[in-house]
Amino acid sequence: MSFVVRTATADDIPTIGALMDRAIDALQRDFLTPDQVAASRHAMGLDTQLIADGTYVVVEDGEGRIVGCGGWSWRATLYGGDHNAGLRDAAPLDPARDPARIRAMYTDPDFVRRGIGRIVLAANEAAARAAGFGRAELMATLAGEPLYLACGYAPIERVDRMAAEGVAVPGVRMGKTL
Repeated sequence: MSFVVRTATADDIPTIGALMDRAIDALQRDFLTPDQVAASRHAMGLDTQLIADGTYVVVEDGEGRIVGCGGWSWRATLYGGDHNAGLRDAAPLDPARDPARIRAMYTDPDFVRRGIGRIVLAANEAAARAAGFGRAELMATLAGEPLYLACGYAPIERVDRMAAEGVAVPGVRMGKTL
């Protein structure tokens, strides 16, 4: 099966949101308790600033269905969606000293293990490199950590980052030289 990568548009937002919901529910359940999956929604999701900045991509299958998505950013926010005003920081990063941010990567649960995560990651790393960044960082879920390790990212710190309603959700801040 062939896949096409393209820059996401505002018209894609409803489809991306639905894909994210499916991925959060299905792909985290082997790593988190049901309460942790529910709590993780407080810090996960789409930051539409990435779409406005033109740094968010979608992967389409041969029939034009969006089966994966993710972005990179030259802004300080490491993770969090539109509903996380407290986590977001639109301050620009300095490529000479700051790492680019890899953000909001999701794969449709019906399309896992087909290389879509690697396609999204490679597209975003290439774009960050072209923008002058020599390093990238991300906040991985436990479900995403194996992909990032396989793609050369190293753990920086383990955190309980998505605390909501008293439920702490583990994450791993990771980094890689581009």
